[in-house]
Amino acid sequence: MSGRAPAGPGSATAVATGRETKGVGVSAPRPDGTLKVTGEFAFSSDLWTADMLWGATLRSPHPRARIRSVGLAGALRLPGVAAVLTHDDVPGRKNFGLDAADQPVLAGREVRYQGEPVVIVAADHPETARRAAAAITVDYEPLAPVTGAEAALRPGAVPVHPGGNLTRHVRIRRGDPHAPADLVVSGRYEVGMQDQAFLGPESGLAVPSEDGGIELYVATQWLHVDQAQIAASLGLHEEKVRLVLAGVGGAFGAREDLSMQIHACLLALRTGRPVKMVYSREESFFGHVHRHPATLYYEHAATADGTLVSVTARIYLDGGAYTSSSPAVAANAATLGVGPYQVPNVSVDSYVAFTNNPPCGAMRGFGAVQACFAYESQMDELARRLGLDPVQVRIRNAMTEGSVMPTGQMVDSAAPAAELLRRVSAAPLPPRPAGLDPAGASPGPDPDLRDLPGGVSNTTHGEGVVRGVGYGIGIKNVGFSEGFDDYSTARVRLEVVAGEPTVTVHTAAAEVGQGLVTVQAQIARTELGVEKVVVHPADTTVGSAGSSSASRQTYVTGGAVRAACAAVRDVLFARVARGYGVPPEDLTLADGKVASRGGGGLADLAALLGDEVIEETVTWRHRPTHPIDPRTGQGNAHVQYAFAAHRAVVDVDTELGLVKVVELTTAQDVGKAMNPLALAGQIHGGTAQGLGLALMEEIQVAGGVVRNPSFTDYLIPTILDMPPMNLDILELADPHAPYGLRGVGEPPTISSTPAIVAAVRAATGRPLRRVPIRPDDIAGLEATPGRDGGAEGDAIGADVPHR
Repeated sequence: MSGRAPAGPGSATAVATGRETKGVGVSAPRPDGTLKVTGEFAFSSDLWTADMLWGATLRSPHPRARIRSVGLAGALRLPGVAAVLTHDDVPGRKNFGLDAADQPVLAGREVRYQGEPVVIVAADHPETARRAAAAITVDYEPLAPVTGAEAALRPGAVPVHPGGNLTRHVRIRRGDPHAPADLVVSGRYEVGMQDQAFLGPESGLAVPSEDGGIELYVATQWLHVDQAQIAASLGLHEEKVRLVLAGVGGAFGAREDLSMQIHACLLALRTGRPVKMVYSREESFFGHVHRHPATLYYEHAATADGTLVSVTARIYLDGGAYTSSSPAVAANAATLGVGPYQVPNVSVDSYVAFTNNPPCGAMRGFGAVQACFAYESQMDELARRLGLDPVQVRIRNAMTEGSVMPTGQMVDSAAPAAELLRRVSAAPLPPRPAGLDPAGASPGPDPDLRDLPGGVSNTTHGEGVVRGVGYGIGIKNVGFSEGFDDYSTARVRLEVVAGEPTVTVHTAAAEVGQGLVTVQAQIARTELGVEKVVVHPADTTVGSAGSSSASRQTYVTGGAVRAACAAVRDVLFARVARGYGVPPEDLTLADGKVASRGGGGLADLAALLGDEVIEETVTWRHRPTHPIDPRTGQGNAHVQYAFAAHRAVVDVDTELGLVKVVELTTAQDVGKAMNPLALAGQIHGGTAQGLGLALMEEIQVAGGVVRNPSFTDYLIPTILDMPPMNLDILELADPHAPYGLRGVGEPPTISSTPAIVAAVRAATGRPLRRVPIRPDDIAGLEATPGRDGGAEGDAIGADVPHR
């Protein structure tokens, strides 16, 4: 590796060794686990190198403004300042972006959102860099911002971009949406802007190399797409821009887009010195994309026994100032917009719009999360209007293997929606706190305050506390869709090191906390029968592995590692077959030994290899997907579907609007539990983010201005907010996937939110059409506690004639 490599406490290199580790299907320990727990692991913000400079960014305070002039003199006068760069100093392409290169590296003539980068600075101390940024003067002409997706799409709206405000419109049409029905339930729903809230802020270290290129050590989700965008803006060939994955402190989608990558590289190339950039927590809120806020209009038509006849929906997603991954979010919201249900007649329109709000992009379950809150709320309201059990209504309409999606695609692997619902509904309910009156009247003996909403703050002794139970089920696509060339490349090397057979696995797949390093080692151990496995640091010296998103890495990179291991095994068996006169198909490899199926052991693997090295590189693709028809939305858009169901039990203080989630029960089909403990962690973590969206997490934006860019005011669940969880894991193999596995990371986030909201509805009788729920949504209206559904006469559940 050319240039100067950074140092830090610990290493992002993962070495899985020791007889305690195992292969696929067991809870193999994480090689990075101990380092992270003890604080020795090097996250990207821990990196350093000699003669390093620090970068800082000056950002716009306005959501929309023209830039009249920029004064740099104040910054340039400060001792220790090495570089001050503006839009004019970008040597290559001035814009970047995931789906469309429409976001300026540094704003030139205008800014389109609060926090947009305008000037970057490098100095010999981080405080000097911050002072230099503050000394820059920018003359802005503030303009009225465009806020709200629906408003942005109305005729006459001011265009955020010259081409208008529509980013994408996805239409799904199937059957007759006007088919006759006995009942129509309609509703308007809102989802607030959620932040990924990872603990490790954006950070990285750019090191100039001797060939005029750059090496960037960075926390990201997709090394190669970063490389392509950085190289274009630096005006360099991609081979001169080398990226190495540094320790990632959480991602959840927000690291798919660039943040400080181009800025650090620009400063390093200008100064000829390494440049490190680390965002503050407040800057992190402005420096990455968020979950799309949404407004959703739904109509569900059904027969008297609860059988769905049709679903009509209009979905408006606020994409903020730039494109990011908004087109895919709109497609997911549309194609998955009726949920895991068989619906013969569908009309869905999904719109995503440019506004002057903060840019939005990928976040766990993107698109499917917003839609699921709406369609599951509709299913509850439909059940209430018909006087039916909400679980039974869902089961009656649940899709199965062989069902046809609204896009016309047949689901050709397990779709156990009904079974998941049966399992969560049949699980035992938790006991009520001692002394708590089920009806919320005056309680008996004081319950333990820790068991009540508000906890030891002593807000209640049980007065007005009512218990509710609610359900939710969701569906999510796995992997990239709509004809995207989704692949991963793996290089596997087999050799003898210190007398022991050793496998080295090298991919560019980003470990973002999900346990991917461990799974790659497990696959290699299973396929090659070798205990010692080294997982090389992810970098761009090997082919792309795609993004650590869309629940795809175990599927796609796991498939690539498995295929590369098979290629190595084939070479080994061919050599053994020539030497021993045994057909290759009769050979097996396990526990470091090659054996014949019929004749027993042949040789120890270390002795067979000697000084020889077998190395194979394989690029692996799953079966193809296809674009959907732009007029009807028909097409085989997705490669795989995943399902999860939740039951939530909550206690609600109906007088103060406080909610305590008492218990969450979830059932999920994972195809194959590659690492059961890591899988449980994914389900717990995804559910926690769903709880946050249901009850507390929202970036509050007023007039394009963020009001709460801190963990003081942006609330996320803590260990005290998370209840006990019961997990029921199904392993219904997908015949099209490696090991039959199914992506697991996103489904828990999708179904947990509507389940929790449904439980609060059941306790309060309030309609609760917006998430996150606020205390005044519960305590500020009149309703009848203990009813399952909306308040009587509320427009969301009104019986309306079918059109």
